[in-house]
Amino acid sequence: MFDAVIRNFGFLMGGFGVTLQLTACALAGGITLGMIVGLGRIARNKWIYQPVTLYVNFIRNIPLILVIFWFYFVMPIIAGRPLNPFISAVISFIVFEATYFGEIFRAGYQSISVDLIHAAYSTGLTYSQTARYILIPIAFRRMLPSLITQSIITFQDTSLAFVIGLQEFVRRASIVDNLEVRSIQLYGFVGIVFFIFCFIGSKISLHFEEKGRRTGVL
Repeated sequence: MFDAVIRNFGFLMGGFGVTLQLTACALAGGITLGMIVGLGRIARNKWIYQPVTLYVNFIRNIPLILVIFWFYFVMPIIAGRPLNPFISAVISFIVFEATYFGEIFRAGYQSISVDLIHAAYSTGLTYSQTARYILIPIAFRRMLPSLITQSIITFQDTSLAFVIGLQEFVRRASIVDNLEVRSIQLYGFVGIVFFIFCFIGSKISLHFEEKGRRTGVL
């Protein structure tokens, strides 16, 4: 039944490896930038708040596939040399996903008691120190289920990188299908693999959500 998958298993899983690498880079960059974006979204300084808010509202209201196209064609002009599809895809995902992670962190920051923040200031901590030692750690713990859920979405979205020629999992399945003409089994296999990883991720998210309720973190 899965003869085409078996014959091309190594090639297909090589593409899945690219998908995992893209996901890891997108999450590392997106979460890091998202922390900064979240802080910018609660900043009282309008010169920080307004540009960050404009960035978030603009990016969140356009399709990810357009962001991927933009960076694929624009980044070589900025860099002055051609960039491979993987680097372009990583930059696109970081810029796009940071807006969603930023909103998650913003909600986490705003859930922290003002009294706790004032107490930190009273000890002599600066805003950056308060953010580093209090806001970010507590918010991260509270928002962990949401962060995992958004990470699952990012993992699923990596399939869009096929439009710029990146040979990730879906793209390689398409290449094999052009040769084997076994669409049902090839894309069925891709669907099964995505389902397994996303299902595991959702269970992990649920575990942390229930743990947060028991410990009073959420």
